[in-house]
Amino acid sequence: MSPAAAVETGDATRIPPIALRRLGLTDYDATLDAMRRFTDARDDTTPDELWLVQHAPVYTVGIAGRPEHFPENSLIPVKRIDRGGQITYHGPGQAVVYTLIDLPRRRLKVRELVHRIEQAVIDLLAAYNVFADRRSGAPGVYVGAAKVAALGLRVRRGCSYHGVSLNVDMDLAPFLSIDPCGYPGLAVTQTSALGIDADTDTLGEGLARAIQERLEHVRR
Repeated sequence: MSPAAAVETGDATRIPPIALRRLGLTDYDATLDAMRRFTDARDDTTPDELWLVQHAPVYTVGIAGRPEHFPENSLIPVKRIDRGGQITYHGPGQAVVYTLIDLPRRRLKVRELVHRIEQAVIDLLAAYNVFADRRSGAPGVYVGAAKVAALGLRVRRGCSYHGVSLNVDMDLAPFLSIDPCGYPGLAVTQTSALGIDADTDTLGEGLARAIQERLEHVRR
């Protein structure tokens, strides 16, 4: 068995650590294609990965997306994709962490994976003295009535891809042209408006590390 594989050592299972890839500003279509290819090619010996990226302006629409929530006459591309959820916006100044995780190996169900990702965002913001919370039935993280982080996943062959986006210091105007996550009138905020003086790279790194910590320490 490859050293990368999980091996039994007495009563404990050793799982390879999660690799963190810092990819910078990436093309959305190319990144999505790479996530799919990674997921299709992986096997029991493939370490899990987190991809930290930013994207050029793009709307993405999950499998539940409905046209009435879409922008009208937008110059920003609208991409129908295979994650859960409805429509959201990505752009520079937003930290995106893609979670390429083998759920059975880490003994995780989808709901627990979502909970751990959300908690990573909540704890990161708490470190900057910002109180955030989740909402039942509406994945993501909120500060008061405004959404600061959106989350959507796809699970194929027991492995997840897509992930979470945290608004840091970006142009929020494109959110006004849609019903974010399918909720008309949903307010959207970002960390720079919440008094957090940290740039996108810093908060992206912090979020990726927080997710990594919460996924590597799954109770056996």
